Amino acid sequence: MPKRKPPGGGDVSVGRDKTVKLKRGRGRKVSSRRWLERQLNDPYVAEAKRRGYRSRAAFKLLELDEKYGFLAKGQRVVDLGAAPGGWTQVALDAVGPKGTVVAIDITPIEPIGDAVILTGDVRDAETEDHLFHALGGRADIVLSDMAASSTGHAPTDHLRIVALIETALDFAEAVLAPKGVFVAKVLQGGTERDLLARLRQLFAKVNHAKPASSRKESAEMYVIATGYRGDPDSRPE
Repeated sequence: MPKRKPPGGGDVSVGRDKTVKLKRGRGRKVSSRRWLERQLNDPYVAEAKRRGYRSRAAFKLLELDEKYGFLAKGQRVVDLGAAPGGWTQVALDAVGPKGTVVAIDITPIEPIGDAVILTGDVRDAETEDHLFHALGGRADIVLSDMAASSTGHAPTDHLRIVALIETALDFAEAVLAPKGVFVAKVLQGGTERDLLARLRQLFAKVNHAKPASSRKESAEMYVIATGYRGDPDSRPE
């Protein structure tokens, strides 16, 4: 599959500018200053604004698709934990006017082009029902960039992230069409043994990747599972 150019021209690579240092201001916490400095010095944040993406995360999906080529015209795509919408924007551009993109989040999302926005919890049966109605059938791809809020306690954060991955996979298993694709955020070093075994049982091929746009200090990686082996008749009309 030929490489797709992101909106705004150019390729997925992003250059770096000079480093910006902030002076200590009254009332500004050290953690807040460091976060702001990181944002100001992050070339992906600046490039996302230039290209009209709602978040720097858009480049992660662009890079993954550039490497594995899973997005295509006319597909039905579901974006879990979609807010603020960076991945949804990339998916919309990829599937074109004949495709369908449904963005789901428990947080309300501002309208994004022709995307269908669903506000709800992916663990609720009602959300799944609304999705099937919006898609008019099964999904070709389920995307998940969902992230758990950090507690600062590594074992607890680890369990929360694993639980999110399992939730996303449960949803994907329920809505994907045969030969479908599942792309989700996981942990550095891959997925848990039991979860990885489940992925390999459900999909023909499972890969892991860390995009260049993923911050070096972040423990996140992504799993790209292709060739879903599901039963197309398992869900009643």
